[in-house]
Amino acid sequence: MELEKPPNKDIKAVVLSKEEEDLNKWLPITSNRNAKWWYSAFHNVTAMVGAGVLGLPFAMSELGWGPGVTMLILSWLITLYTLWQMVEMHEMVPGKRFDRYHELGQHAFGEKLGLWVVVPQQLVVEVGVNVVYMITGGNSIKKLHDILCNRFTNLHCKPMRGTYFTMIFAGVHFLLSHFPNFNAIASISVLAAVMSLSYSTIGWAASLHKGIAPDVQYGHRASTTTGNVFNFLSALGDVAFAFAGHNVVLEIQATIPSTPEKPSKKPMWKGVLVAYAVVALCYFPVALIGYLVFGDKVEDNILISLEKPWWLIAIANLFVVIHVIGSYQVYAMPVFDMMESFLVLRMKFKPSFMLRFVTRTGYVAFTMFIAITFPFFGGLLGFFGGLAFAPTTYFLPCIMWLAIYKPKKYGLSWITNWFCIIFGVLLMVLAPIGALRQIILQAKSFKFYA
Repeated sequence: MELEKPPNKDIKAVVLSKEEEDLNKWLPITSNRNAKWWYSAFHNVTAMVGAGVLGLPFAMSELGWGPGVTMLILSWLITLYTLWQMVEMHEMVPGKRFDRYHELGQHAFGEKLGLWVVVPQQLVVEVGVNVVYMITGGNSIKKLHDILCNRFTNLHCKPMRGTYFTMIFAGVHFLLSHFPNFNAIASISVLAAVMSLSYSTIGWAASLHKGIAPDVQYGHRASTTTGNVFNFLSALGDVAFAFAGHNVVLEIQATIPSTPEKPSKKPMWKGVLVAYAVVALCYFPVALIGYLVFGDKVEDNILISLEKPWWLIAIANLFVVIHVIGSYQVYAMPVFDMMESFLVLRMKFKPSFMLRFVTRTGYVAFTMFIAITFPFFGGLLGFFGGLAFAPTTYFLPCIMWLAIYKPKKYGLSWITNWFCIIFGVLLMVLAPIGALRQIILQAKSFKFYA
């Protein structure tokens, strides 16, 4: 697709003041711009391929073969396209890099409106994902503990509350959250990306080895039409949640060096293509093979459906723990950047180690508290995520593209962007409905800290 040129008659090269340059050298997103193209690859894999991939067979069982495959393919293509748009828009103004999602929003919609359009949605996604990963990490540690305890001890392993395992998982982040920037967590992100590919492979390979169940059925999970409709809508949110990496893509690109001769978009896009190839290798086999083998009886986590061999399930849960450790940090880094920017620019605090220590420790404690208090937060995220994930991933980049580049009406670019916008808006409206029903059902029997 031919790239339109933004109107440049009013655009002048942006020169940063010394104060702005000093702040950028301290803030986590812009303090180190020495990343290579493969940093983009594994950061994007870590951000996108979450433990939610293990729930894609369950989403397929609620959608059915036709709608399920269509939703997966369309989501993969649309989000790759919108990610390309964000990579292209990163340096559209000479001398200026839109290092953060809200900065691009401010350029497209204005200083105040841009903040209100982007920041609330981005925070819902990033903080929400961190809370969900806090829950997921704690649950996976608990599963690993239960498997090993029952296998290698003669003791009757007394069930332990998930709260303790969530606190263990949070303890790791009380340490890791003090790495200064994205490049400092590069090794953690590499390991997390490898783990995501590993446990995804375990999920589909073990299912394939198990073989299709003799009584497998591909009908509807619910016994009523109403139940099936709500399940369908909830599954749309599950798939949308799987493609949420856009909320950190500009922040990842900000770590790559850039000059007029060698702009950052070239190595960034190279890394994105590798990342999306890995995404396809993870998502499609797990979703399709998992559903093929277990049909409408598949659990919401494919590892639960597998059950055996015990050692493979234990390894997979260990891989999930390692991966969500890395993913938590990738999603937390932009939040740290927002908080530290606000405290320095608006509250007039001086950049210091103590400011960073208190801010980041407090954030980890906050996400741990929410995870312990609302262990069904996945349902809440499906509700709010449908309102925030779909815009920031599926169609907000398209709206920015139309506002800035103003492509020819009814041209290929114009039609493509409006298709993505309509698809994303429908997803934003429909997906939270199923999640809201799930929240209501869970809330009936929920007790705080039970």
